[in-house]
Amino acid sequence: MAVIEAQHLGKTFGSKPAVVDLSFVVQPGSVTGFLGPNGSGKSTTMRLMLGLDRGEGRTTFDGKPFDEFKHPMRHIGSLLEAKPFHPTRKARNHLRMLAAANQIPTSRVDEVLEMVGLTSVAGGKPRKFSLGMGQRLGIAAALLGDPHTLILDEPSNGLDPQGITWLRNLLKDLAAEGKSVFVSSHLLQEMAVLADELVVIGRGVMLANCKVSDFVKASTRGTVSLTSPDQGILVPAITALGGSVTGEGTELTIVGVTAEQIGDAARDVQARIHQLVTNEATLEEAFLDATGLAEEFKGGGAP
Repeated sequence: MAVIEAQHLGKTFGSKPAVVDLSFVVQPGSVTGFLGPNGSGKSTTMRLMLGLDRGEGRTTFDGKPFDEFKHPMRHIGSLLEAKPFHPTRKARNHLRMLAAANQIPTSRVDEVLEMVGLTSVAGGKPRKFSLGMGQRLGIAAALLGDPHTLILDEPSNGLDPQGITWLRNLLKDLAAEGKSVFVSSHLLQEMAVLADELVVIGRGVMLANCKVSDFVKASTRGTVSLTSPDQGILVPAITALGGSVTGEGTELTIVGVTAEQIGDAARDVQARIHQLVTNEATLEEAFLDATGLAEEFKGGGAP
């Protein structure tokens, strides 16, 4: 098991900062999701972690940077781009070449081909592969050395719904074995059920580094649904706490305060409550709040 420690990562292209003083830790036994809008610096961060781009800071894997491992694929598996292989080399031979360079037995090649569902096309040339098949081959390469750490950039790109489910189960199983899994994705609904922890960046700056549940709870999109016949005395008590109330009749929707605060306020003013339900924000809504995308890229109306 290995801890990933990214310390003060930074990268500037010309005068434009792409990554700004990013520090975070990925613990073994968990899937950490890496989120951010397009152009936020996710791919650059991953390249910095693996020493593929020059920049500031350092990343260690079990205390060592990537370039100090003699056979890195036996420690860290990575997938940073779609179809990372020679288009005319047969799929199995591509993996055999990587295995030989890292002193991995050839038998492992057939094992990972079976794991990713490519055994039947092992003799095929990747140039004829679909994007999804190419992603599976890239994942096979990442798994080849049975590494303790995985760094995967958008591995679900090109996968069909069945493939996405397969990938989710695979990554969860690997994390359950004690491996460290760091994965980026634009599929927020999928990330909500895959990840345990999140690193969220925007314009290269850290926006959040916490559990998925804590990130969602912090969103202002969460609401409380309330049914009360005594709203005449209860609503003023809620607004006094900083809550905003909307709705008609006895059914109300409140933002800005928790169900616990509403319950206490109802007790204090002796108001009856027939129903009180907390509606958490989705990960997508929390992400839009954190990154400011809801307003920054808001489209205009029809002319």
